[in-house]
Amino acid sequence: MPDSAPLSVHATDTVTPSRQVRHDHFAPGDRVVVIRGSLDGDLHGDDLTVVAPSWHTPTGQDGWRTRNPNGGTHTFTTAHPRYLIHVERHCPDCVAFFRALAAELLPQLPKRGCTEGDWYHFTALDQLVHRDDYGLAA
Repeated sequence: MPDSAPLSVHATDTVTPSRQVRHDHFAPGDRVVVIRGSLDGDLHGDDLTVVAPSWHTPTGQDGWRTRNPNGGTHTFTTAHPRYLIHVERHCPDCVAFFRALAAELLPQLPKRGCTEGDWYHFTALDQLVHRDDYGLAA
């Protein structure tokens, strides 16, 4: 990711909220990515390692505790399985999800530069929450 802060742009993601993926699709040690925006016309995101099961409070469902190997403010976060994409192994479900995201999001995002898609945020408890999941649980 470039040194400069990414440009924030609103992009509509209807693919992630409708994704049906079981919690056990992922396991501790899996390398995954959460797509957060674009970089020069390609999707980019946070490269994470799945650590352990963790309750995803915003959705009231089983999630995964993840670790960002680069550290920072959000080194350990909890994410819902539908946000995650395998990156180390061939996974037909994750490939199909990534392609669907690319088809929907890339036309909405600039072809040059680094952008933040504005569809995720972190709660005070380091829970990653998709825009469409904000109001699901208190």
